[in-house]
Amino acid sequence: MTKPVSAAAAISASSPTLFADSGSLAQNLVEAYLAVRDETERRAAPLSPEDQLIQSMPDASPAKWHRAHTTWFFEQFLLGEHCEGYTPFHPDYAYLFNSYYVSAGPRHARHQRGHLTRPSADEVTAYRRHVDAAIVKFFQTAAEDTLARLVPLVEVGLNHEQQHQELMLTDILHAFAQNPIPPAYDPAWRFPGSTRGSDEWVTLNEGIHTVGHTDDSFHFDNEKPAHRALVGPVKLARNLVTNAEWLAFMKDGGYSTATLWLMDGFAAANNEEWQAPGHWRQADGEADGEWRIMTLRGLQPIDPSAPVCHVSYYEADAFARWSGRHLPTEMEWEVAARAGQLNDAFGIVWQWTRSWYSPYPGYRAIEGALGEYNGKFMVNQLVLRGSSLATPAGHSRITYRNFFYPHHRWQFTGLRLADYA
Repeated sequence: MTKPVSAAAAISASSPTLFADSGSLAQNLVEAYLAVRDETERRAAPLSPEDQLIQSMPDASPAKWHRAHTTWFFEQFLLGEHCEGYTPFHPDYAYLFNSYYVSAGPRHARHQRGHLTRPSADEVTAYRRHVDAAIVKFFQTAAEDTLARLVPLVEVGLNHEQQHQELMLTDILHAFAQNPIPPAYDPAWRFPGSTRGSDEWVTLNEGIHTVGHTDDSFHFDNEKPAHRALVGPVKLARNLVTNAEWLAFMKDGGYSTATLWLMDGFAAANNEEWQAPGHWRQADGEADGEWRIMTLRGLQPIDPSAPVCHVSYYEADAFARWSGRHLPTEMEWEVAARAGQLNDAFGIVWQWTRSWYSPYPGYRAIEGALGEYNGKFMVNQLVLRGSSLATPAGHSRITYRNFFYPHHRWQFTGLRLADYA
């Protein structure tokens, strides 16, 4: 993580989507900070206190917890370590709202976050307002060289909160999908339109390409070091796989044909009784009824032309094998996306790759507790590229490496195919 040495350097090294150069460094920081924090509250606004408490599975977290955890992050790592004389808002909150930062102390068990009826949603609001006021005051009163030195930390905190903004939507959607009445998070929500061209393929000839983040604009540590990689020959589909294509896979017995599946995937499909992507259900519970999907707008008919989403890596891999093809590597995806050759690379679904989440050559985690942010998860997970309809504006880039376990499918996850050239 770079450490700018002056206000001008701090601005130039900052993410342009988060930091607008509208005045002093302090004013830029205040505006960027409040814009991200306000977006979290905007996403939480449609939720009742009861909605904010629910935790529908161990992998998800309550909206109230997301709001408090992102606040604790700033309180712990910015105010607690850099604002002299700051007193934490509540002595119990560090224990309740730390996530996985072992270096920062003990924490409440992840799978029990839905048990936290206290503090209330209103008390979490008070907590957020208290920390926000302290952060703004700190930005307005700290020396400019101090602020310049802390820009990278602020950027990590803001991008961290944006990650939780996406999780707030995916987690509440999963919770609402368990409700028999199926609630709508936003009755006006619409699935974003896709840019589906002809069924063309992007051909990547064999060659050595630079992959990974190459400059000082904001990035997570797992996106570096930039390095050279051999890519191709391979073809990537310009378009994402659609619901219509997935329905054909289902009709052809895709979920019951063991030869299409990885062993662990077929076990997961059977144990979880997967017959369709996540959040799909048949009308009136009938075996031959019309398929519908639970969305942020509530239960909606399946749009055959829309990209399929809520599929696990295991499902994506089985579909690719059924198609006689495979999934791209993350390097292949990045090279094609950098050349502008992929339709809907961003803003609809994260796209599974067949690359295991592992460190780039020469990777070193940053020092301190924030070094736990990415590096310690580099095992047993798969990389996804792009971004989704729930990803906040300004949080996408070509080198971004998302990662989930192969059975996970509550995120907005889809796929595009690859083939040998």
